[in-house]
Amino acid sequence: MTETGASAGGGRRGRGARGAAGGAEARRAARQGGKVEQLQYITRKIPVFETLNTEALELIEYNADTILEEVGIDFRDDAEALEIWKNAGADVQGERVRFPRGMCRSLAKTAPTEFTQHARNRDRSVQIGGDNTVFAPVYGPPFVRDLDGGRRYATIEDFQNFVKLAYSMPSIHHSGGTVCEPVDVPVNKRHLDMLYAHMRYSDKPYMGSVTAPERAEDSIAMSKILFGDDFVDDNTVMISLINANSPMTFDDTMLGALKVYARNNQACIVTPFILSGAMAPVTPAGVLAQTLAEALAGIAFSQLVNPGAPVVFGSFASSISMQSGAPTFGTPEPALVLYGAAALARRLGVPFRSGGSLCGSKTPDAQAAYESAQTLMPTAMAGVNFVLHGAGWLEGGLISSYEKFIMDADQLGMMQRMLEGYDLTENGQAMDAIREVGPGSHFLGCAHTQANFKTAFYRSNIADNNSFEQWEAEGALDACQRANKIFKRVLADYEAPAIDPAVDEALNAYIAKKKESMPDAFT
Repeated sequence: MTETGASAGGGRRGRGARGAAGGAEARRAARQGGKVEQLQYITRKIPVFETLNTEALELIEYNADTILEEVGIDFRDDAEALEIWKNAGADVQGERVRFPRGMCRSLAKTAPTEFTQHARNRDRSVQIGGDNTVFAPVYGPPFVRDLDGGRRYATIEDFQNFVKLAYSMPSIHHSGGTVCEPVDVPVNKRHLDMLYAHMRYSDKPYMGSVTAPERAEDSIAMSKILFGDDFVDDNTVMISLINANSPMTFDDTMLGALKVYARNNQACIVTPFILSGAMAPVTPAGVLAQTLAEALAGIAFSQLVNPGAPVVFGSFASSISMQSGAPTFGTPEPALVLYGAAALARRLGVPFRSGGSLCGSKTPDAQAAYESAQTLMPTAMAGVNFVLHGAGWLEGGLISSYEKFIMDADQLGMMQRMLEGYDLTENGQAMDAIREVGPGSHFLGCAHTQANFKTAFYRSNIADNNSFEQWEAEGALDACQRANKIFKRVLADYEAPAIDPAVDEALNAYIAKKKESMPDAFT
């Protein structure tokens, strides 16, 4: 089962301040066109929450190295990967690779601690790593759901709609990747339409295709059309999800995509995908040791392919129902894994991906809300750098929900406000207000309140705080019904960001040529 600033690491990505190749101002302006107000990626102003002391973290690191040394990791159906490891000094027996203690951690040192992923609108580029947090939407569901159409297979129109929604939500910093799986397009061709949707209907950063190495190559080729060859050669413009096939296995599909992206200096999120009790032990400490071992092997491999290639330590860990085997979300144990893995990533010195707005509920109900909150709060407090599944996730990742997308985006805005921390400026201290009002009065009419009332508190676009009478007069709508109205209004008001017509024409010509070169395949 799978989830289907300048670089601090130096190297060529360090020249990220340059404009696109050619540098024509008109072309750049067209590429960057976009009218939607956007919150910048988060740079947290409050400390991370730590759950493990140094001794405990060192124990988990020791156990991870023991897994790598004694048990090993399978690199399946990829002779080149096995040869790379053999030449690096690992013990390769068949498809099983065992690593001298400390080898993978040493190799990981060439990975950058932070890097910039550039958007075609440079104002929407994101810095991944350090104290930064980037929110991206749901990834991988084959189904979509809304109040009008119910649960149904996703189409390319749904895919485009979710890209447009992500573009239109100020609290979502990234366009994401497979925001849903458009089953009405042939499997071997849909990645072209999906990537084009991100490029055409948004100007935020996006993810590349990983379902086959040649699809990763298409992602590189299309990105070079969008940004220019030289710019892509010198900068990171894509980030892509590379899942370990847990337990302790990487398959040829993921390895093939990783090699393509690493060789082209594009970022990979190496993510063990774990349901505790099925793909890893049931205990958080055991999950952490296995997660670290798998991630270390993938990160180290990326650095053998191309030292300095940007890479992210990913963790997707959830529990399962021991009665049915179904995945469960919002429970305490995965939160402990998330906190621990974030600390391990900081010690390793690479960016960290985890979290989101995860739930097992079938509809955007109370269960969906509290399970998502129990995942999102640890995500914010642990210091996750790249947050996949930030908005829209439903039914254990089987559904991209229109209403929940809107509801989650509202919560992401709240998290952004919280992570901004305290305003300790003169205005934030509010001493003038306290002096003006004095004992026994109220602050409603004082000058400070009047000057700050528009921005003093986060304003939810979902919550209803009116009187019962006003709520009833306006239709007695619940949160899901209000979200339904909002997503429809957002899509009706959507305006695509401008794009250079020559670039758009070249992208469509590339897609047409690729589609003509192969017959349709639906498996």
